[in-house]
Amino acid sequence: MKNRLCELFGIRYPIVQAPMAYITWADLAAAVSNAGGLGTMGPNPGPGFQEEMPPVEQAGELLRREIRRLRDMTRHPFAVNFTIGRGKQIPYSDRFVEVGCEERVPVAIVSMGSSAVYTEKLKAAGCKVLHAVGAVKHAVKAQADGVDAVVCEGYEGGGHLGGEELTTMVMVPQVVDAVDIPVVAGGGIADARGLVAALALGADGVYMGTRFMATKECFVHPNVKRAVVEATDTSTVAFGRMVMLSRSLKNKYTEGHMALEAKGATFDQMRDFERSGTPELKGRRRTAAANVDGNLEWGTVGMGAIAGLIKEVAGAADVIQALMEGSPKVMKRLQEVLPSR
Repeated sequence: MKNRLCELFGIRYPIVQAPMAYITWADLAAAVSNAGGLGTMGPNPGPGFQEEMPPVEQAGELLRREIRRLRDMTRHPFAVNFTIGRGKQIPYSDRFVEVGCEERVPVAIVSMGSSAVYTEKLKAAGCKVLHAVGAVKHAVKAQADGVDAVVCEGYEGGGHLGGEELTTMVMVPQVVDAVDIPVVAGGGIADARGLVAALALGADGVYMGTRFMATKECFVHPNVKRAVVEATDTSTVAFGRMVMLSRSLKNKYTEGHMALEAKGATFDQMRDFERSGTPELKGRRRTAAANVDGNLEWGTVGMGAIAGLIKEVAGAADVIQALMEGSPKVMKRLQEVLPSR
């Protein structure tokens, strides 16, 4: 395919594998890149991050090791996700970006904060920058800050979401009309119908996380892969509007969180509940408890609403092949049902 996104990143197909904490290692990113998409390493990739978070310098070297392992596994472009930290997370975020610049990663996907924080530094190191946004105003600012492309993360997507609760279908065309740089659509996309729909909305490509979670190369716990495959259309919920809006698998944790929300709990009460431990968590952060340990009841199982469409664990290359081979069939159906002059 020839479009702006493929030309910008040097990839064959306009498919970006979204990053996910602890589980998107070099193996998945390489498989996606080798199949023609843009594979992405997510936050805290590799075995060194599976236990307690190491000191900042050690964490930086663990990331460097995984970047180099990824380079050994593919000769195609790839991306590394850099999250914009808050509070105690800031030194980690800063160090990870420094390592990314030193290693000259081809593409940086930056999320969970302002485009003003790292764009200039990453660009100076030769990185292409794809910034995640949740509203038109964020996309306009990102363009002004010099990013190369933006990804619109719709309300349907899994994990942390923008606070405006805009759906993919609503947000993408408005962002497309507001900026001149390439736009990538994320949230609620898992098959060829979603790819064609995103392109019809004006996007230059798609951003997929949950579908790649249920792949052979993803290092998520088997319990989570099974949960994705067994999910229905109502298996996920968006919660945490007072703290940080997220979409996850419905479980005991989300039920407790939403019960506090309904009672009008304060921000501090919500935060205390989030940080409170249970014997099942074994001292883990909730995302690690889910993705690494497979705790489906008390962990945070980031999962998009499209999970009900996913029925099998496949290879990453098979997922991309199905998208590309299925798209002409979707287009043919459109030609059959739309009136022609």
